[in-house]
Amino acid sequence: MAIDLKPSEISSILKKQLSDFKQQVDTAEVGVVLSVGDGIAHVYGLAGVMAGELVTFPGDIAGMVLNLEDDNVGIAIFGEDFHVKEGDEVKRTGRIASISVGDAVRGRIVDALGNAIDGGSPISTSESRKIEVKAPGIIDRADVREPLQTGIKMIDALTPIGRGQRELIIGDRKTGKTTIAIDTIINQRGENVMCFYVAIGQKRSTVVQVYETLKKFGAMEYTTIVAATASDPAPMQYLAPYSGCTMAEYYRETGKHALIIYDDLTKQAQAYRQLSLLLRRPPGREAFPGDIFYLHSRLLERAAKMSPENGGGSLTALPIVETQANDVSAYIPTNVISITDGQIFLEADTFTSGQRPAINPGISVSRVGGDAQVKAMKQTAGSLRLELAQYRELAGFAQFASDLDAATKRQLERGHRLMQIMKQGVHETLPVAKQIAIMYAGTNGYLDDLPIDRVRDFEQKLYEALDVEPQEYIKLVNAKKTMTDEVKAALDRVLEQLTGKKHNKQ
Repeated sequence: MAIDLKPSEISSILKKQLSDFKQQVDTAEVGVVLSVGDGIAHVYGLAGVMAGELVTFPGDIAGMVLNLEDDNVGIAIFGEDFHVKEGDEVKRTGRIASISVGDAVRGRIVDALGNAIDGGSPISTSESRKIEVKAPGIIDRADVREPLQTGIKMIDALTPIGRGQRELIIGDRKTGKTTIAIDTIINQRGENVMCFYVAIGQKRSTVVQVYETLKKFGAMEYTTIVAATASDPAPMQYLAPYSGCTMAEYYRETGKHALIIYDDLTKQAQAYRQLSLLLRRPPGREAFPGDIFYLHSRLLERAAKMSPENGGGSLTALPIVETQANDVSAYIPTNVISITDGQIFLEADTFTSGQRPAINPGISVSRVGGDAQVKAMKQTAGSLRLELAQYRELAGFAQFASDLDAATKRQLERGHRLMQIMKQGVHETLPVAKQIAIMYAGTNGYLDDLPIDRVRDFEQKLYEALDVEPQEYIKLVNAKKTMTDEVKAALDRVLEQLTGKKHNKQ
C-alpha cells in the first residue's frame, strides 16, 4: 500500500530532525607509544603536554610525564607496563598529578595515587591538591618553639624534636629506626596531631605489621598509611613521599599539626635512579642523576611551622635513611643530613650490646629542638648531657687504666646507672613528667647506691609511686613546666620515700 506524503510534510519532518540534532565532538591530543619497558613509555605526538601532567593509556592505566624531549615524551607508567604496547594511543588529561586530601583518608591505607588498598570503601573527598608544590617561603614561616614529644627518654632529653622540624633517623638495618618512628606516632595520642606513615619499597607483610601495631595502640584513629611496597613499580615508590606530604600539608594549611614519617628515603632515591637511567638521563655519582639532592630537598623543605598570620599550623618530618656498615659519609646519607635539622644516629653495636634504643648520643644532634623543649626537661637534661659526655670519655680511658681514683670511679658508676635509665622497651612511651623524674633521680645521686641490676626495677617503682594519688609532683610539673623549688621538693619527697634516706645532691 503506497503512502501518500506531501512535500510540505517531508520538509517539516526533516526540519524537526535537524533542529533536534546536536553535534558532540570529543577532542583530545593523542600520542602514539614508540617503545615501552621497565615502567617507562616513550611517546610521540604529545606536543603540548606539560611536565608532571597525567596521561592515560588504553585500559585506564595512568602515567605521568617526566621527560620532555625534541621528538618524544618520557612517561612513567603507574601500573603493569605489559598492558601497554607499541602503537597504543596515549591521551592527555590536562591535569597535573594530584591526590585527594582531607579527613576521608584518616585511618586508611592508600597507595601513591590516593586509592584505598585496605579493602575498604573507595575514598571520596571534595578536595584534591597537586602532588608537587612549592615549599612555603621564608616570611610565611615561624620559629620552631613547640615541642613534639616522642615519649622516648633519649630523644626528648638529648635530641628533642619541635613541631615543624625535620629530624633524620639514620642507621643500619635492624637497629630500631622504624620502631622509633612508630613509637612517636603512638605518643601523639590525644595531642591533636595527624600522623602519616609513608612506606617506600617495603614488604607488604611489614606494612601489615605496622598497621596492626598502630591499630593495637589506638593510633590508626589519627594515622594514614601511604604504601608503595617492593612489588609496586618504581614510579609509585618515587611518588609516594610527595603524595603523603600533600595529604599532611592539608592539615598544616588549615592551622592544624601533622607528623609524617618517610620510611625510607634510601629506597626512594634508588627508585628515582632506576627511573632516571631508563629515561636516559646522564648518571652521576653512584649512577644517581644530578638532581638527586633536589629530589629530597624539595620534599623535606615542605615541612614547616607556619606563622600565626598563616594559620600557625605545622608539619614535622621524620625521614629515615638506611646506612651500610655505619657509613654516614655515603652519598644519600650526607645529602639528607645536610637538608635536615639534626639526626638521630642508631648503631648496630649498641643495639646488640642491649642498650636500646640504640642511639649514639655523641653523633646524634637536634639543631632547633632545644628551643622547643619544656623548660623543666631542659633544666634536667642539661646536667644529664654533661654527665653522659664525661662518662663516655672516662669509659674509653678506663679500659687502659687499672688504677683509678675515687672521683673517677664514682663518675663511671653514675654513668653506668644513667645508661641503664636511658634504656626503654618497645612501644613503652613515657609522659614528660615521668621522664624528668627518673633523669632527676639519676643526676642527683639517688641511684648511686643502687646495684646496677636493680636500677630498672627502681625506675618502675618510681613510676608506680608517681601514679598514686594525689600525684602532687605530676600536677605541679605539668602546670608550671619548670623545675621550681616546689616541684623539686615534691619529687624529692617521693624519691626519699622510695630510697629510705636523704641524699646529698651533687
